[in-house]
Amino acid sequence: MTRRRRMFDIDLPEEEQSFPAGKESGRRGPMATAIVETAESTRERARVEAEIRAENDTLAQEHVRLKRAGLIIDMIPLDAVETRKLIRDRAPAPDPELAELVASIRDIGLSNPIRVEPGEDGRYELIQGWRRLTAYRQLLSETGDSERWGRIPAGIAAKGDALEALYRRMVDENLVRKDLSFAEMAQLALHYALDPETAETDPEKAVAVLFKSAGYQKRSYIRAFIPLIERLEGILLYPHEIPRALGLALARRLDEQPGMAAALRTEFAGWDGRSASDELAVLRRFAGFDETAGQGARAAARRQASASPSEELSSGDGAGPREPGARARTTFQLNRPQGMAKCTAANGRLEIRLARDFTAVDRRRLETAIVQMLDQLE
Repeated sequence: MTRRRRMFDIDLPEEEQSFPAGKESGRRGPMATAIVETAESTRERARVEAEIRAENDTLAQEHVRLKRAGLIIDMIPLDAVETRKLIRDRAPAPDPELAELVASIRDIGLSNPIRVEPGEDGRYELIQGWRRLTAYRQLLSETGDSERWGRIPAGIAAKGDALEALYRRMVDENLVRKDLSFAEMAQLALHYALDPETAETDPEKAVAVLFKSAGYQKRSYIRAFIPLIERLEGILLYPHEIPRALGLALARRLDEQPGMAAALRTEFAGWDGRSASDELAVLRRFAGFDETAGQGARAAARRQASASPSEELSSGDGAGPREPGARARTTFQLNRPQGMAKCTAANGRLEIRLARDFTAVDRRRLETAIVQMLDQLE
């Protein structure tokens, strides 16, 4: 049997290579490409978002730091600023320098913003800048231009500074701004001691708290003015004009002549239009003050500066005996539901300082309570 020979050589095409399911060739399909691009875009977006969050955290920390330092400035409405937190060292008489400040702000604007801290219900509490705020309010009252004067630049400080630090900052700012009179500084020490939110109730000790930046001798002069301001409260219009020597002479005369305060009240009764020079002339006459007396007063001031201030010997109820020559004054505190009430009893005066608005109490009820208290004291 013979084998047949092939007549043609046929080259069959190679079969197309196939891949198992789930495996790719070197080329990506459209769906795979879209998935890869989406993943890369998601990773890039996450990286950018992380950078933005880190930058926002840094900015937030910087904002808190600047706010705590009072360096965040904003325009806030005048009627949103409260002035109740600190008792101011401002005399009731007109401020002769305020007109100059008003004119300066009107012409060139406010170069130094006031300083506030946030309060409740979108309001703010003033902690620095009483005169600047007063000047803005005067400009608004004079012009009625609320667009220009209805808002004031303010540094918004974070809450948390201790009340003592706020008082110290106010005092030091005023000492730098101008040479405060001894009467104004003594008045501030009295206000600090009477503030129900402060821990110190003795004005003489309050001098050491408030005027740490002042020298020892200056603090001694301030303490010497305290009884003068206490006894002549409501009598004088220009206590801040009393020079040091005259004030020390008056304080000595008031100690020697207890009825002199009543005589001064009679002298100034109905004389509301007097000037500062008129008032000082009367005070010099009552003090027997002349050049010779001035020299004696300066010598007395030096002796008083060398003496240590009297210390109050407190018993359990806050009252106690005093050293000979110390002022007759009793101070104590009462823990009430509204807070701590500071009480000061002095010759001819009884004061109660409490964080409560007594004007909201019905007048007849208030009168009845005071009459009952006075009856109990008889």
